[in-house]
Amino acid sequence: MEIKKGDLVTRSSYHNDMVFKVVNIKNGIYYLKGIEERLYADSPMEDLNIYVEENKEEEFEVDLETNTLDRSDYFYLPAKILHIDGDEEYLNRCLKFYKKNNIMAIGKKISEKNMYEQLNQLLIEYKPDILIVTGHDAFYKKKGDKNDINNYKNSLYFVKAVKVARSYEKSHEKLVIIAGACQSDYEELIKAGANFASSPKRVNIHTLDPAIIASTIALTERNKEIDLIELLEKTKYGKDGMGGIISNGLMYVGYPR
Repeated sequence: MEIKKGDLVTRSSYHNDMVFKVVNIKNGIYYLKGIEERLYADSPMEDLNIYVEENKEEEFEVDLETNTLDRSDYFYLPAKILHIDGDEEYLNRCLKFYKKNNIMAIGKKISEKNMYEQLNQLLIEYKPDILIVTGHDAFYKKKGDKNDINNYKNSLYFVKAVKVARSYEKSHEKLVIIAGACQSDYEELIKAGANFASSPKRVNIHTLDPAIIASTIALTERNKEIDLIELLEKTKYGKDGMGGIISNGLMYVGYPR
């Protein structure tokens, strides 16, 4: 079995539970990137199996609960999203998701370590209602304490970005911040000022998890409280992967259409 760069594979040692793309091969080691989860890994060839891609689109529908409104007479202005991502492929997938749900979103691919340096200017330029800072992260268990932010790949940079954004807009209601990636330091991100963050149980998160939360807020009527537990259950791993504070929707509803 020949496995080449760009092939989709799974790992036998993990019961083939996750699909990866081979992004590099060096000295017999295959470097992998998650297709669904925001995860990097490496593996010897003997642990890999070729995966036959299923042609299946991810579906996500938001329940606006606007039964009291006559939709033919009202118009709707969803919140604007600024999505900053350390991974261009994941960013493009999220932008496609926003477009499908008719949400205005600006996407920027910036490496995790540089996000906080460029963020203030982007906030001034685009004036978003919702900010996402995500990409890749990892908790290095061998280093020890999960409460030490230095034991994470990129959590410190995400925290710095959240602090810059919260200095720009102190109100959690005026700027909703969603931060983190796989296995990120959840507590530090929340303390820095994020409304939502990953990962309470230091697990991986799905590529679209931050986008699912952002879209729900963007498509829920302004000042209507969102059911936090119900929202987290829309993400792949629920409260293990994402957590946050009770927030209100940010969509304006107008009349007449």
